[in-house]
Amino acid sequence: MAKPKIAPKPRAKKRAPARPAPTPRGVSARPAGAAHRAAPQLQTPIDTLTYARGKIRDVPDFPKPGILFKDITPLLADPRAFHIVLDALAEPFIGEHVDAIVGIESRGFIFGSALAARLNASFVPVRKTGKLPAAVDRVAYDLEYGSATLEMHKQSIPEGAKVLVVDDLLATGGTAVATAELVRRQGGYVTAFVFVIELDYLGGRDRLVPVPVVSLLRYRAGE
Repeated sequence: MAKPKIAPKPRAKKRAPARPAPTPRGVSARPAGAAHRAAPQLQTPIDTLTYARGKIRDVPDFPKPGILFKDITPLLADPRAFHIVLDALAEPFIGEHVDAIVGIESRGFIFGSALAARLNASFVPVRKTGKLPAAVDRVAYDLEYGSATLEMHKQSIPEGAKVLVVDDLLATGGTAVATAELVRRQGGYVTAFVFVIELDYLGGRDRLVPVPVVSLLRYRAGE
């Protein structure tokens, strides 16, 4: 008598390995507690930044005689230059944990808010006195001729938050120092100061140490 034929068992299909979920830009993929870089470094090609630098316009005797004003409006009007600057500002912090970007009135709002979007961070404005509607923390600081006051809404910075302070230009550093004080009063930590332009000859960087300073376009006296 012939033996009945037994159908072969179906072969199990191999399951493709699961892909890891993508990490949002600006959120660290490192384990908790991993050390961050002490000093962010720019990797943007020099010739690319040269293009952006060519969009900075010198305006003599503004806002008063003897001052050579660095005007960023031609840079903002050029989409390529604006993208170059924003990408270069964001580059050192990709993969680092940044909770908040604090932008200084008023041109710091332009670069700070766009940087916050790139780094998946919140944006916090720091304004001159009387401009914010709710309860504020306030810091007065000295200028070369007189004094000024900066304000930030209370409870803008969570306790322990890692913060970048952003502005368009670093001159003497007084405004940046006052802004950092507002961050510290709310329990945050300034992990870096970020600027588009730095006037080397005014020594502002020296007032910000030991916190790292990132600037894209640096000018010496007479430039």
